[in-house]
Amino acid sequence: MEIKTQYFGSIPYYEEELIHFSDGLFGFSELKKYVPLAFQDNSDSLISLQSVDDFRISFILMNPFQLYPEYAPVLSAEDSKLLKATYDENNISYYVICVIHEHMDENTVNLKAPIAVNTDTREAKQIILDNPLYKFRHPIKDFIKRGK
Repeated sequence: MEIKTQYFGSIPYYEEELIHFSDGLFGFSELKKYVPLAFQDNSDSLISLQSVDDFRISFILMNPFQLYPEYAPVLSAEDSKLLKATYDENNISYYVICVIHEHMDENTVNLKAPIAVNTDTREAKQIILDNPLYKFRHPIKDFIKRGK
């Protein structure tokens, strides 16, 4: 199959590459299927999560652990069951949504509501963490200043 994308033009993709959100993402509940497109080969540092159903919708995701190694998301029992997480959650990957602004100092990441993906089934859910340290709009510059 082929998809028109925001950042990569038209590209081919395979059904098994899709990530499925049964509830959609917050504010985009009608869009369920996305294809992850890495900005750099063999790296999940920065990804475009492109909607298959609406080429105008694409989210920039980051691997939060490369930005903030102490990040410690915890799935609720309900989310763990929905995502069919293993006992140690080794089959779950986490990504945070970035908001890119005109001025780099204003760029933020959403540590409060990451995307959890079951790497075996490709089922995903945007979750809300109960940790007061995590914010919906955490400035990326805070991590750069700390050398992370």
